[in-house]
Amino acid sequence: MSACMRPSPPGNVLHSLSSLSRVSVQASSRRRYALHSAGAPRFQVFNRRTKWLQKERAASRPRESRQADYLKDEVAVRVSERLLDINRHFPRVLDLGANSCNLARALVRENPDPDPSMPSSPPLSARISELVAADSSETLLYRDSEHEFNGKLKITRQVLRDEESIPFGPGSFDLVLSSLSLHWINDLPGVLSQINHVLKPDAPFIGAMLGGDTLFELRTSLQLADLERRGGLSPRVSPLADVRDVGGLLQKAGFKMLTVDVDDIVVDYPDTFALMRDLQAMGENNAILGREMGPIRRDVLLANEAIYRELHGNPDGSIPATFRVIYMIGWKEGEHQPQPLARGSGQVNLKDVLEKR
Repeated sequence: MSACMRPSPPGNVLHSLSSLSRVSVQASSRRRYALHSAGAPRFQVFNRRTKWLQKERAASRPRESRQADYLKDEVAVRVSERLLDINRHFPRVLDLGANSCNLARALVRENPDPDPSMPSSPPLSARISELVAADSSETLLYRDSEHEFNGKLKITRQVLRDEESIPFGPGSFDLVLSSLSLHWINDLPGVLSQINHVLKPDAPFIGAMLGGDTLFELRTSLQLADLERRGGLSPRVSPLADVRDVGGLLQKAGFKMLTVDVDDIVVDYPDTFALMRDLQAMGENNAILGREMGPIRRDVLLANEAIYRELHGNPDGSIPATFRVIYMIGWKEGEHQPQPLARGSGQVNLKDVLEKR
């Protein structure tokens, strides 16, 4: 599935884009007890503090930050549309990694059904009593707190110490949403397990994250520019999860009735410098551990521009950037949830069905 976004340009510039219970034993001789491990040590890929600083800096320039919100706004709309297939009221909803509350804006849209043949419907926010918007960046979370959409939905903003540690009790929410935040998580299996933990039985989780070949054009051109000008490679673009792994991670976290699909959003930019400016304004610039410190050298940037255009340029002189979005839906197991029939209990032979076609 592919979509092409070409936002209207301002002026002449095209903007697209456990605590372990401690037991004290007072005795003349102490006996040692084995403690259950919290899990395997996490493999650290991203510098979470760097990512927090990037989001804070981006939000501190609200004009540029809002102009670069087109991708997050578009994905938030596509995430919210998945609620159209769930005929249910949600008293309390968690928006994990809320950024600037892009999902809240999407939920209050009038007539959210994208099918023009369908009759008009009320905003999806009518199904939600309270939305808890949680993010580690306070500046980004409150950036648009005075905007009109805040009056159309009860929003409770909560600043997190880190999105990798969800500070809510078991069964706290009837729905968990997450849009374009999970791809910066180091311990994705652990966070998915925490999401399952805070959901009520038979409650859904709907998320979207960048993955796979996102920005493959920029990745390849920067690698070639580095090789040409520096004779080596630096980690310029962050690694991302593959769609083939997401279903397994959801299943491992305890989710049932899984749905995973992929959407490619292609955005056209006037040049690579506009692309990089927008990534910075989004707070989506590189945060990988061990990355080269300081800005990319000018000669590497110029080489990257020429290589990008040669390999991927459009006939009209613009350059495309592909954002691969992985959407996921999983349900926490519940007593009244539909269950698959026992293996071998089928009454119809698949071979007979196929032979009749």
